[in-house]
Amino acid sequence: MRSEEFLPMVLGLPEVTEREAFSNLTGFRVRDKGFCYLNEDEGFVLLKATREEQAALVAEDPGTFAPSWASGRFAWVQIKLAGVDPEELNELVTEAWRLSAPKRLAASLRT
Repeated sequence: MRSEEFLPMVLGLPEVTEREAFSNLTGFRVRDKGFCYLNEDEGFVLLKATREEQAALVAEDPGTFAPSWASGRFAWVQIKLAGVDPEELNELVTEAWRLSAPKRLAASLRT
């Protein structure tokens, strides 16, 4: 997957805004809470996840998934776009969005 394919996936979620972040990263937020960062130059994304999800993804495919930082009950996982299945990435992006979206907004996506 390339970043041009990734952008419609993340921007298609409700109330997502895009803004420059730090370094070479573009940040994606829902109601001003960050859940995803894209590094187009290096071809990876950072997604918010639970600590358990981060560990499971890294154990499943360490060539595609790598741990990033963790804080509290959340962790971030780095994902190489070239190695990830688009359907799996869509699920992971949606879950990262749900972790940051207000409960009512997150529930609206299920309907």
